[in-house]
Amino acid sequence: MSSADPQVETVVDLNAIAHNVRILRQYAGEAAVMAVVKADGYNHGAVQVGRTALAAGASELGVTTIDEALALRAAGIDAPILSWLNTCASDYAAAVAADIELGISSVAQLRTVEQAARTLGRTATVTLKVDTGMNRNGISPTEYPEVLALLRQLVADGAVRFRAMFSHLACADEPGHPSIDMQRDRFLDAIATAKQYRLQPELVHLANSPATLTRPDLAFDMVRPGIAVYGLSPLPQLSDFGLRPAMTFRARVALVKRIAAGEGVSYGHRWIAPRDTTVALIPAGYADGVPRTLTGRIAVRIGEHDYPSVGTISMDQLVIDLGDNPEDVRQGDTAVLFGPDGPHPQQWADLLGTINYEIVCMPRGRVVRRYANDPEQAG
Repeated sequence: MSSADPQVETVVDLNAIAHNVRILRQYAGEAAVMAVVKADGYNHGAVQVGRTALAAGASELGVTTIDEALALRAAGIDAPILSWLNTCASDYAAAVAADIELGISSVAQLRTVEQAARTLGRTATVTLKVDTGMNRNGISPTEYPEVLALLRQLVADGAVRFRAMFSHLACADEPGHPSIDMQRDRFLDAIATAKQYRLQPELVHLANSPATLTRPDLAFDMVRPGIAVYGLSPLPQLSDFGLRPAMTFRARVALVKRIAAGEGVSYGHRWIAPRDTTVALIPAGYADGVPRTLTGRIAVRIGEHDYPSVGTISMDQLVIDLGDNPEDVRQGDTAVLFGPDGPHPQQWADLLGTINYEIVCMPRGRVVRRYANDPEQAG
């Protein structure tokens, strides 16, 4: 281990990202692919993932906030970018100036975009986000006619370009759930209503990752996968769909030591050594994204072997039991917490009663992100 090697890091395999996008393009059929890179690319790095996804065949990128979209533009990405979750205090003028497509969820939001466009003397590009049953972000059915009336006026004035309509599925990760078809029907009704106002979207999109993989009839003009881009199945109980996890969460062994039978390990001595044994210290704890609630429930892979976590996971470190250490684990060896070559993120999700999306968002704080197979770093 060199002095430049971080103690704890995530390594993102960009070849895996490209592979996953190619898989998703196959599932999309004739539809385009928007790769969702919100939340800094699901903690994988939005710029690097975005560039890789576009090179692998994605046509557009999706984010939540305007700031996320502007960061992609600042990195030189000129593909279409949709931003769909902003308050009326967000910097719409900067978004319009940078040619960011803006998702509209209310009359007030559309008015704010109009003001930015008129101030700049430019045409804003907007997409209507229709609430078809998720009941989170999106235009409510009661406000929808007012939005359409205003939008028709703004399009006629040249203040905005009406590019697209979209919605978000609540239960697509439960194949066969009746709400999926209900939301499809409401979406189709919303499109038909827009046409009654002489508003014709250039494209429409509905399918998230699970719908992209299981409902080809919902592909419409474009699909909008998120977690599948990163190689994790939104339907782990069903299949991995040929996806490859892109993130490895790993640390360097900080210390290896012998302890005697009867000795307790870490806070509270919740684990007592049943025999003379060897333990290793892994410098990753809950401040780095390893939840304390995983105490005594996970294993860490070193080489080809998994070693159980023992003792309470603390802020900065956890301890694993090496037994007699037949593999001669030493300080500086690489310990994989999760990844394609170690415990799968889904294992953590199952233990925590959550989803794999949350697991890959956990590494934080002192964790350094690096990339494998990155052409920019290869030189």
